[in-house]
Amino acid sequence: MSSIATAALTTAGLIGGFQTARSTGNRPLGGVVLAAACAAAFASCQHDAGAGRASAVALTYLVGFGASHPLAKKIGAWPAVGAVAGATALTALVLGRRR
Repeated sequence: MSSIATAALTTAGLIGGFQTARSTGNRPLGGVVLAAACAAAFASCQHDAGAGRASAVALTYLVGFGASHPLAKKIGAWPAVGAVAGATALTALVLGRRR
């Protein structure tokens, strides 16, 4: 069950952080949403899968966030966010399972 919660947190963080920054015009506020969701996803994953796997999920989350910016120039902002959110959720589902 933890892998599903972790995947939901990563998806909510990436999509919610982008939407928050976009709708408020306050990019740091979007970053706060992004960081809070990353921390919650790490804690959720660490509980069942351990610190190593939780770190891998968090790293995927952060790399996905960074990759969404150049990807957005090629396919658009929302498709880029959706693509990295999907890839990160899949990673969380695979790595977030109980040991």
